[in-house]
Amino acid sequence: MTLNELNTLSEEQASETFRQCCASGQWVESMVAARPFANIESLLIAANAVWSHCQKPDYLEAFDAHPKIGDINSLKEKYSNTQTMAGHEQSGVDEASEQTLQALAEGNEQYERRFGYIFIVCATGKSASEMLTLLEERLSNEPEDELSIAAAEQYKITSIRLCKMLKNTSLPKEGVIL
Repeated sequence: MTLNELNTLSEEQASETFRQCCASGQWVESMVAARPFANIESLLIAANAVWSHCQKPDYLEAFDAHPKIGDINSLKEKYSNTQTMAGHEQSGVDEASEQTLQALAEGNEQYERRFGYIFIVCATGKSASEMLTLLEERLSNEPEDELSIAAAEQYKITSIRLCKMLKNTSLPKEGVIL
């Protein structure tokens, strides 16, 4: 899809398109209303501005759309499905041991019990071991701090998905994706 195509989609089509990037209804509705976008930078600035005005229920709605890391088979399946789309950014997961995958699944269950939602991390370029380390570190966070961290991770995921949905678009300068 091109930026021009995104700008000219019907509201229903634009909603569905944006929902693939972030499942928060508030975020989707605001992004549809913010069109048209002059360029990818203005799209990402708007996405960041909208996300920064979202509240806990919006974050939780977005988090809910992610597959839960539960058992080993679904964890492997999750990574195999996203690996092609992510341009092999998660290729290190292919070599993860069963022990690492099991620890990640168990850690996610512990995280969900502690915080009330699944562990959200931008997995792009991270191995299963790196994600496990992040998960273990974040388990000791205070709930309010962790919600902010998870929301920031969600925004990273959203930004990457926005760029991937647009043809021939790569991420702009790092400073735009806050």
